[in-house]
Parts: sequence; C-alpha cells; structure tokens
Amino acid sequence: MTKFELDRKKDWIKNIKRVKSPNCDDRPGNTPISLVVIHGISLPPRQFGGNYIDQFFTNTLDPEQHPYFCEIQKLRVSAHLLINRAGAVTQYVPFNMRAWHAGESEFQGCSDCNDFSIGIELEGSDDEPYESIQYEKLASISRMIMKSWPFITPEQICGHCTIAPGRKTDPGPHFDWDNFHNLLD
Repeated sequence: MTKFELDRKKDWIKNIKRVKSPNCDDRPGNTPISLVVIHGISLPPRQFGGNYIDQFFTNTLDPEQHPYFCEIQKLRVSAHLLINRAGAVTQYVPFNMRAWHAGESEFQGCSDCNDFSIGIELEGSDDEPYESIQYEKLASISRMIMKSWPFITPEQICGHCTIAPGRKTDPGPHFDWDNFHNLLD
C-alpha cells in the first residue's frame, strides 16, 4: 500500500504531481485544520481522464472544448488534492492555505468549512462506483492527515453532501463509506 509523506513544513505531499491553483488564500489566523471533505468530480460530467480538472482548478478551461465548460468557466474553485480513476494523486493547494472547495457550508455548527478543512476530490460521479485504488489512496492520505492534524479523526471526514445538504450530493450514493472506514483501520 502506498505511504504518503509530507514535506517538512506540512504544506505539500512529497513525490506527487503538483499543479498550483491560484484559487486559494490564507486561512484565518489560528484556525486549526479539523475536517476533511471528500468530493466527486468529472469533467465533462460522467467522463473521465484528460486534463480538464487541472485546467478547471487553474482557470484555464477552454469553453470551446465542451458545452458544459461554458457554464463553469467563470467559477474559481480548487481542492487540495485530486485522486483520479487510476489512483494518481495531484495536489493543487498547499495544506496551510485555504482551498476554495466547500462553498456555502457548515459542519457541527461551524460555517465556512473552507477555513478549517482539507478538500479531496475523487474523479468520479454520483452515477457509478469509485475505483478500489481510489479508496486505497484516499485511506492512506487520510491516515497521513490524521497523524499530522490531531483534530481530524474518522468522524471528522465527511462528504460534500454532509456540509452542504440540498446543494451538493457528492461524493454520491455509490461512495462506499464502510469500505473507506475499514481501510482507515
């Protein structure tokens, strides 16, 4: 199983692809990282592969490539990490910075989840299961995060649907929470 390791400052995971997103800013002072939010993304919807997610998170998505891209080209969003269908991991935002992944959100009475969370995207959709390798990589990364940020426990790892109910559905009904939690042990 893959073991991930952070750099000395705990900003970046070592030895993975980095694509720096401009869609981030400073976390509010003295706000501890205490939540992991799992998302699902595919661009175009329900299609996998290619560099469209990288382009979306770096504001370089060409609206001429697909009609859906016209709808989202002006959005400024990011996540800390993406795990694609093959299990490759890309980091867009250093962990010390606030990625723009959660939007209007609330967890355990605290709003603005971007302030205190790490956002992890899984390449996928609500309509089909995620790949086994994605669960393995997500669990390994989550263990590394829990070791580095003690406020994060398995109960502090949730889906986007949990923090933005009614507005978001990802990672979707096919995300296997039991499998993920078993892999965390």
